[in-house]
Amino acid sequence: MSEYHSIVIVGGGTAGITVAARLCRALDEPDLAVIEPSDTHYYQPLWTLVGGGVAKREASARPMAGLLPAGARWIQSAVSALRPDENGVVTVDGREITYDYLVVASGLTLRWDLVGGLEGRAGADGICSNYAYDQCSRTWETIRDFEGGTALFTMPPPPIKCAGAPQKIMYMADDAFRKNGVRDRTDVVYGAATPGIFSVRKYAETLDKVIARRGIDARFQQRLTAVRADEREAIFTDGDGKESVVGYDMLHLAPPQGPPRFVAESSLAGEGGWCEADRTTLQHPRFPNVFSLGDASGLPTSKTGAAIRAQAPVLTRNLLDAMAGLAPTAIYDGYTACPLITGYGKLLMAEFDYDLQPAPSLPWIDSGKERWSWYQFKRYGLPWFYWNVMLRGRG
Repeated sequence: MSEYHSIVIVGGGTAGITVAARLCRALDEPDLAVIEPSDTHYYQPLWTLVGGGVAKREASARPMAGLLPAGARWIQSAVSALRPDENGVVTVDGREITYDYLVVASGLTLRWDLVGGLEGRAGADGICSNYAYDQCSRTWETIRDFEGGTALFTMPPPPIKCAGAPQKIMYMADDAFRKNGVRDRTDVVYGAATPGIFSVRKYAETLDKVIARRGIDARFQQRLTAVRADEREAIFTDGDGKESVVGYDMLHLAPPQGPPRFVAESSLAGEGGWCEADRTTLQHPRFPNVFSLGDASGLPTSKTGAAIRAQAPVLTRNLLDAMAGLAPTAIYDGYTACPLITGYGKLLMAEFDYDLQPAPSLPWIDSGKERWSWYQFKRYGLPWFYWNVMLRGRG
């Protein structure tokens, strides 16, 4: 079975739906298909708040059918192969979809298998994670019921989606431990594969102070490689290959992450297996009828919803230019944002560009300060904007 569409978008996540909505609004008679297997779409940034006990996970989920734009055809299947030399996509059920233009918005893959001994243990034995819908409620249960000991939080090697998430939940847990009267008999440990707490100096300075005032034991350049769940031990490896063991009573982990296999194994892949894209135009350097954005792309910026919000209008404009036989005119400067919760009612809004320079949306406000107002925006404003503006191709 085969079918053709002028534009094919691989992925119905944040990036895919946003671009599809923008294209359907821009084209009079769009011939556009979105390939996405899932029945449900998730607003994943809410999972940190679910893990912190201030939101219900059900609020993050909505039916896919109600979010895809009316002008797009939904091909409900998973992709098995990308064949850009043939302008084609192959699905797992054997369908061949051909196109004039392709948008790769397939997201990334959680690689739980890269942590030895983890398989089948997440959600039990003191192990939890906010990186999955079926796990984030367990995070709150683990934090709420914690009675003391070592609370270990881990950060894998980047790139990962929302690189601030592994530390956000740690700060909320620290607050919860204090409220529950167990912080004085708790060691909070942060084991991160990164060289520091954050890549942008201005925001790192603030976060270092957060770490210090909370008395958190932050250990950098430590990559979680295995767990011994029965013994409640985590094995870390440093940059020199030396192993160390940390005992824990609870472990919140962010799993290693990578590109989907069908992207990594295609001729679209570049370094690390991510889809290649010009960092300013989002156009593939070897296949000019292919564009990519979001977590699947190899763009050298953080993988966040805010980055997609900045990338989507650029990609849409440049794809429309390509369809008209014109050179790309829109430029993406690497803008991304990470709303870093530093405790209940506190948030540091880190916004920056390719050069790791602050790029605040409100330049008259010191973006290096934690603010109650930003926390409220994260809790209430951003979800509303996401569902009602961004996914509708507006704003």
